[in-house]
Amino acid sequence: MFTSIYVKMQLALQTFTQDQRGVTSIEYAVIGVAIAALVAAVFGGETNVLKTALTSAITAISTTISGLN
Repeated sequence: MFTSIYVKMQLALQTFTQDQRGVTSIEYAVIGVAIAALVAAVFGGETNVLKTALTSAITAISTTISGLN
């Protein structure tokens, strides 16, 4: 009796570990979470260096264009 349960559990475990269905969706979910964390780290927070740099660059471009007229 215990042998048959053991064999069934071994087969179920082997089938589970070899099953590749759903792996792609899990990989996409992990990539999505990583991208969301990266975006939050870049654009979030009090000391937003990227936002400050972009604002300075846009202001400099705008000033240069205004000076050409």
